[in-house]
Amino acid sequence: MKNRTSFLPQGVEAHPSRCPDNSAFKQQKLPAWKPQMTIATVLSSFFLTGAFCLSVGVCLVLSANSVREIQIDYSDKCSDCSKFRENSSNWNKECHCSVNFTLKENILGDVFMYYGLQNFYQNHRRYVISRSDAQLLGRNVNIQKSYCAPFTTYRNGTPMAPCGAIANSVFNDTIDLFYNLNSSVIQVPLLKTGNSWWTDKNVKFRNPKSYNLSSAFAGTARPPYWQKPVYLLDEENERNNGYLNDDLIVWMRVSAFATFRNLYRRVKRIRWFSDGLPAGNYTFRISYNFPVTKFKGRKHVILSTVVWSGGSNPFLGIAYVVSGTAATLTGFVIAAIHLKLRKKKTYFQK
Repeated sequence: MKNRTSFLPQGVEAHPSRCPDNSAFKQQKLPAWKPQMTIATVLSSFFLTGAFCLSVGVCLVLSANSVREIQIDYSDKCSDCSKFRENSSNWNKECHCSVNFTLKENILGDVFMYYGLQNFYQNHRRYVISRSDAQLLGRNVNIQKSYCAPFTTYRNGTPMAPCGAIANSVFNDTIDLFYNLNSSVIQVPLLKTGNSWWTDKNVKFRNPKSYNLSSAFAGTARPPYWQKPVYLLDEENERNNGYLNDDLIVWMRVSAFATFRNLYRRVKRIRWFSDGLPAGNYTFRISYNFPVTKFKGRKHVILSTVVWSGGSNPFLGIAYVVSGTAATLTGFVIAAIHLKLRKKKTYFQK
């Protein structure tokens, strides 16, 4: 047999072949599991998936519906304070309003208080990045190089602590809850701490190192819309100040939607409230500081319980139900097509 190079014209060099070697690995001839997709395996996989998703979805929906929740919109009831806040010259003056409501049944178990905002868009790109994570970790950084602008420094060069649009727009209404028992008024004890994630409190946020917070934040100033400096956010608990303040940490976790709620307080289960909130008349006393009329927003206070699946949001359960229904219907469609084709095949064979 002649050499391959003998068939080439004179002066033309032979090039090595680019074909892979004739080995089991390079020719993809290694033994592998090749599933045989029979009608039985296909239908069983669709029906089992549908049954699983439907059962999980129904459990999640029923669990979400079992959450006890009451939501109160105080935008209109505090309209006088809202108009008062529209005037920027009143930023250092207080305005209070009250909202009465009635619980017809007891809310047993742990009760959580949320504040809800409507039509407040936190998902704008420039708003989301307007923060300095290095500053929130307590590091001495030049915030001029961050994305905090225009909330970085004042005209005299004093840096803001914390900087950025997210921190500057922090929700700062003060909400207290009172229980009207006969002729006496009892303030419901609320917990200010323990409302943030462990990773936020121990990993993402740190205070500058110093012998006290006031000296740690020396040379800085509060953001323009704040009424207190960052080291005096909680005058009752020194550990809940600075960048480790729970209200600040919860607010810094921005929402993906224009309507959202954030955890504000938890009811402390002592005395009359050891089992939760008893039925009766209640009053929210609100120190109104967060204006919403300029962007046509609304504010709510939500009292809610939680279950093993979380809060009252049924979205995950509905998603499971829809997925399970789609898988089951697909299984029936495939079964119908298979029976129809099998009948035709039997007819032609006869």
